[in-house]
Amino acid sequence: MTEELKTTARRIWEEIFPNCDVDRLADVIAEDSIDHGARPGEPIGLEGAKRTMFWLGRVFSGQRWEIHQVIGEGDTVVVFCTYHGRQTSDLMGLPPTNREVAYDYVHIVRFCDGKSVEHWGVRDEATMMRQLGVVPERPGPVPAAG
Repeated sequence: MTEELKTTARRIWEEIFPNCDVDRLADVIAEDSIDHGARPGEPIGLEGAKRTMFWLGRVFSGQRWEIHQVIGEGDTVVVFCTYHGRQTSDLMGLPPTNREVAYDYVHIVRFCDGKSVEHWGVRDEATMMRQLGVVPERPGPVPAAG
């Protein structure tokens, strides 16, 4: 069963989200699923997942998730990936920059009856904000005193 859940988790980010495929999303997200990292005011369940999927599709064109590793144990799957896209629409008040982003993302998904019932997301937002020009690049190494 764990291998099937790993395959389902991959499909979410390799196929369903990049294509904003509502029908297939309903096949893998439970109606009452909880996203622990949802945006404020986002509804729970399938409706919240749909809104997030469409929001990402509007903000970032050409989006894709490059999967590096999928680990499963019991009813839980972890997906380590890199998110890629070009910011071509407003991002929480930031006008479109037309810049490419590529930042690491870890999805932790708990399944029940083949559908996601809980999701935790850990993303490298600092890297994304640097790539969009919102925060400065990391400073270089500090020269040794001497």
